[in-house]
Amino acid sequence: MTDADPTTILQGLRGSIDNIDAALIFLLAERFRCTKQVGVLKAQHEMPASDPAREEQQIARLKRLAAEADLDPEFAEKWFNFVVAEVIRHHRTAAGDAAAG
Repeated sequence: MTDADPTTILQGLRGSIDNIDAALIFLLAERFRCTKQVGVLKAQHEMPASDPAREEQQIARLKRLAAEADLDPEFAEKWFNFVVAEVIRHHRTAAGDAAAG
């Protein structure tokens, strides 16, 4: 154990958490830039907005990665499903824009 002031330790940990949160936001933004391009491509070629087989592969892969990282695999699946729902919404919007334009 350390003799450091708990308030100082707490501030340091919170600073680390804030930095990680910022990195996650920027990574998610980059991910959505890529998935929006996928949505446009799918719309241009009249492909379905969702790909259940790909999603199942990704869930299995992410659950394995989560287990390796000592993160709850069920949490990883919930996170992925949340993100994919937003991606599919973007893809459907792109398909609607392509059909209208």
